[in-house]
Amino acid sequence: MKLHIGNLSKSVTDAELKALITPFAAPASLEIVKDHLGTSKGFAFAEFADADQAHAVITGLDGKEIGGQAVKVAEARPRKNETAGRANA
Repeated sequence: MKLHIGNLSKSVTDAELKALITPFAAPASLEIVKDHLGTSKGFAFAEFADADQAHAVITGLDGKEIGGQAVKVAEARPRKNETAGRANA
């Protein structure tokens, strides 16, 4: 299950985010989305082996203040073009 982690401080690093998530569940993958200059866009995606792990992270981190900002953690929605592509497959 893939999660969207939003409203991140742009100063949060991959290592810091992983350290915040790992007490709830170990992510299979974790990526802070960055622009073409390598600057954080303020959100990330984390993928987990199963829904129980992902829900533990949502429960543990959603609304928690990190770097002075309350993060928002929820199930990631597919992009509009990904949904259309899957429907035609």
